[in-house]
Amino acid sequence: MPRSLPDTGAPKRRLRFPPGMPQIAALMLVLLVDGLVADHFFQIVLQDGRLFGSPIDILNRAAPVALLAIGMTLVIATGGIDLSVGAVMAIAGATAATLTVGGHSLAVVILASLGVGVLAGLWNGILVAVLKIQPFVATLILMVAGRGVAQLITSGQIVTFNSPSLAWLGSGSLFFFPTPVIIAIVTLLAFWLFTRKTALGMFIEAVGINIRAAKNAGVSTRLIVMLTYMLSGLCAAIAGIIVAADIRGADANNAGLWLELDAILAVVIGGASLMGGRFNLALSVVGALIIQGMNTGILLSGFPPELNQVVKAVVVLCVLIVQSPRFIGLIKGVRRHDKT
Repeated sequence: MPRSLPDTGAPKRRLRFPPGMPQIAALMLVLLVDGLVADHFFQIVLQDGRLFGSPIDILNRAAPVALLAIGMTLVIATGGIDLSVGAVMAIAGATAATLTVGGHSLAVVILASLGVGVLAGLWNGILVAVLKIQPFVATLILMVAGRGVAQLITSGQIVTFNSPSLAWLGSGSLFFFPTPVIIAIVTLLAFWLFTRKTALGMFIEAVGINIRAAKNAGVSTRLIVMLTYMLSGLCAAIAGIIVAADIRGADANNAGLWLELDAILAVVIGGASLMGGRFNLALSVVGALIIQGMNTGILLSGFPPELNQVVKAVVVLCVLIVQSPRFIGLIKGVRRHDKT
């Protein structure tokens, strides 16, 4: 008599979330908690041709970190890191304020400030791609020296200016939304087109996954790495201009201080691996919104602002644990055990 095979039942279906669903769910959860701790949190009003409300404030305050995260995403995708973006913000802001006080036109101020950011990124790119210095060390140099450069530009003073056209970039409005939000959205769209509608995004991911294989395939790995740092410097310069325009001045000591850590955290929350490889610019921006949502929730709930750093540290620890090879191997082992 032939033995009958055991009935294993219907094959198990693995539950898969759409790309970005965990990040979107986390953002919704953060906003829900904010709504519970603050009355009328979701109330948005239109006044003087501009939207006001806590959600709009989160978008506005998250714009500089979102800009940093866009550039940081490309650098991390190559397997690098850029610790200097906060200092580059200070340099760009100092340049913008000093030139404005000197009576230069808005076009000259913006182009010079953006150019300074690109040059700072080029410096980092040369150290990493040409001189083969570890990205952490290479960008740490400019992180430390950059604020000194910004102080030299401002002669160690807080430079203030009165330029309505420049101030509009930081505190104005366009299409009912704060100008920084529009700038961040336009930058995101431009970088998405630049990386996803050309071969650049594929080259960046190839360098991050296996730089030697990418080089053997004909990819100019040095150029790609240098370009990502230059783009990161450009994003930092845009953020620096926005911050300087918002306060109508440049504070070399405090502008962009520790925002490089927020940018890295935003990228990691967005799902990018610190080892390099695939990236998603939009999810990095969502990560920036999550961070700002947590900051706003802590302030609205009455806790001291210093708690922000503790919460961010816990989030970083959790995300890194989830991304660790041992944790991933453990999850795969559990799945294989469930199948058997």
